[in-house]
Amino acid sequence: MTTGEEAARSFAVRDGYAMYRGPSPGGACHGHAAFQIAIALQGEVAMVDAAGIRHRAEALVVPPLARHRMLATASLLTFYIEPQCAFADRLREYGGAGLVAAPELRALDQAEVRRAVAPPSRELDPRLLAAMGTLAGRAIPMPELAAGVGLSPQHLRALARHQLGMPLPRLRVWLRLRRAVEALRQGQSLAEAAATSGFSDQAHFTRQMGAMMGLTPAAVLPALRPSVPARDVDRDRTAER
Repeated sequence: MTTGEEAARSFAVRDGYAMYRGPSPGGACHGHAAFQIAIALQGEVAMVDAAGIRHRAEALVVPPLARHRMLATASLLTFYIEPQCAFADRLREYGGAGLVAAPELRALDQAEVRRAVAPPSRELDPRLLAAMGTLAGRAIPMPELAAGVGLSPQHLRALARHQLGMPLPRLRVWLRLRRAVEALRQGQSLAEAAATSGFSDQAHFTRQMGAMMGLTPAAVLPALRPSVPARDVDRDRTAER
């Protein structure tokens, strides 16, 4: 990768969303714990779904856990929208469990996303929202989490699957990734960030980020810390090989 390509990358994780801008190298099939909005900054963005069907559009919406594979795109802007925010209510209106072309979102930018994710969902059960808020603050066993919102563990699990389209343990992994990315931004190494956020090791962190976002920690590190010398990024990558 050239220095110019690295400089063009940007990556951020904030309350309610994550954002990546840069080239998409393609990769393995994966599914998110969030809605994905993938926008081609030039031409079209392309993905292949779990059934092998290719989808192309100026912008594509991918619902949580929908398995897909990114095809190489030279210039991509992608947002990961967490399911507990009001913006996710808008994305749920696309319906279904598959990839959907959404050319009306092609002009979406980070400022608009930041405003749209601020209010909480108006569609999710308040008890589910409360449980998700608790998870965002600390690790907590499912029985204690459910009791805290007045539900049985079985009822809370069912509610999450019905309204979020995914189990709460997937959200736990997403929240760990948020903490790990913040640790990287603050200067920790990949191994340190993995330990800080509760992953068993650097390789576990890398696998989970790839499975959740289609990106690797080392791939986004130059965007998080542009001042890191290339040799240091390369050293952090060694455990991913």
